[in-house]
Amino acid sequence: MERRLAAIVCADVAGYSRMMGHDEAGTHAVFKAHRSAIHPIILNHGGRVVKNTGDGFLLEFASIVGATEAAIALQTLMAERNHHLPADRAMQFRLGIHMGDVIADEDEVFGDDVNIAVRLESVANPGGFAISAKAYREAGKHLSLRLVDAGDHRFKNIKDPVGVWTWTPEGAAAFVPEAKEASVLSQQYRTAIVGVLPFANLSDAQDEYFSDGLTEDLIHALSLQSFYRVLSRNSTFAFKGNNVSTRLIAREIDATYLIQGSVRRAGSKIRVTAELIAPETGEQLWTGRYDRDIGDLFAMQDEITTNLSAAIATEIVRAEASAPARMTNDVTAWDRFLKGLSHYYRQTKEDLTSAIALFHEAVTLDPKLSIAHAYLATIQIQSIQFGWIKGTRELWAEAMNLAETSVRLDPRSSFAFSILSWAHAMEGHYEAAMDAAKRAVALNPYDMGARGVLGICHFVVGEHRQAIELFTMAAQRDNNDPRYQWATLNAFSHYLLGQYDATLSWAREQLYINPNHMQALAIRAAALAQLGRTAEAAEAAKVLLGNYPTLNVDRHLRNFNWKRPEDIAHYREGLLKAGVPFSKLTLVQTDVKRAAES
Repeated sequence: MERRLAAIVCADVAGYSRMMGHDEAGTHAVFKAHRSAIHPIILNHGGRVVKNTGDGFLLEFASIVGATEAAIALQTLMAERNHHLPADRAMQFRLGIHMGDVIADEDEVFGDDVNIAVRLESVANPGGFAISAKAYREAGKHLSLRLVDAGDHRFKNIKDPVGVWTWTPEGAAAFVPEAKEASVLSQQYRTAIVGVLPFANLSDAQDEYFSDGLTEDLIHALSLQSFYRVLSRNSTFAFKGNNVSTRLIAREIDATYLIQGSVRRAGSKIRVTAELIAPETGEQLWTGRYDRDIGDLFAMQDEITTNLSAAIATEIVRAEASAPARMTNDVTAWDRFLKGLSHYYRQTKEDLTSAIALFHEAVTLDPKLSIAHAYLATIQIQSIQFGWIKGTRELWAEAMNLAETSVRLDPRSSFAFSILSWAHAMEGHYEAAMDAAKRAVALNPYDMGARGVLGICHFVVGEHRQAIELFTMAAQRDNNDPRYQWATLNAFSHYLLGQYDATLSWAREQLYINPNHMQALAIRAAALAQLGRTAEAAEAAKVLLGNYPTLNVDRHLRNFNWKRPEDIAHYREGLLKAGVPFSKLTLVQTDVKRAAES
């Protein structure tokens, strides 16, 4: 156990019990969707989730200013989200904010100052927050908004009265959501949000990759349409095998429409069923069944995507849809690609090696398979950044060639242009990177990966606030997509702005997913050093070097083609302060010293 000074934020939902009594499962699903959306805000301000409760959460921040700014941003976002929701789904949080000594035991925090934050939440206005006078004195000088002095309050089990100040967004007190049918969308959300659920595999278990791949293909094909947003694979595959109603799934991922279906494969025959539903009402808007020979797979995929697109377009009163171009006519090549994709999404070093081999097979069988080139380029860049392979000039040239080939083969692919932009950005080709990213966004404005890659373009030229805005948007809506590392990118942008607490929050998030992530380990060590937390920085550097024994600052920075020399210098400074060796020579000297000491 340890004692430390911390800022605590306690949150709950006003009227949650009433909402649960009316619709228990639906209320919980909506709450989870909101919680996912606000999580990046917490990290951006250097906070962490101590615990989630049934109707709220407890947060810890290193800074009371960060805690207060996070509360304002959180409530502002919630006001926007509530404004576009039906009355039965609108939720308003109440927040309590306090600062003081806390007892930290593993990941929990305890003490009277935690209890005061909990009590303050109870006197906050729905949609606003209550902050103790003690905390307000520290945070107020950094805030431009006006708070209301609510006087002293006596709280249960708290000895002394607590001075309270309150804040509510302008107009929030008078806000009453309009009663409207759940299927009616607001103007901002007039564009539909479509989720494709994993198609059920009705064949042998060994054919699971095939049904998953068909789902992936459908997601990709639908995402080429520019008048509705299609959720990424990771948004919907989280529900694979779960017995959850489509209505609850839609509420949790904010989907307007859902597509579900099944695949049965027997010898050379294949049967696919698909349906489009409005999950709030349960209405089946379109259904189709297709029996084909395996050789007709691609014609069948074209037919499904055309019919689905047309059905969605009709529902949202938009222009007619056209079928996307099919990716390949070679069934074996496509089969290899789908198998490779199933390995890629497992995100281990061994699985990525298997994915590379299968993608290469697919490209050998069909050299015009654009998406396989794009994934090969993606894995190449990731493997270098993860520290799994050395970033030689030959490897970077190969990644660039793969990305350029993918774009040339499929100039309609937002994903292909995103990967090309990413490769250019990593090589320091700033204008080419920005041009490709803007092309990706133009091809599909609802591709959050493309918007995040646009953030990478801003990041490498030193425009870190713009980068954080785009990374946060991508993390909110596409936070589990392994093609991109939004948490690590956010950590770096915050570091280069000197916001080290936020850096640590985002690095912690990445390390939850991948404990050996080289760049997350490195930026964590640098941030701790810049904060003057010398012992923790040294331990973080030890963990980094334990995972990557040959790493040194000189070699590490060769893969960083940032435009601003001061950004490189800032990062180098943090690594050296943490104790990461500068060069191979200092690494050898360090090893000799350790051996002598032992």
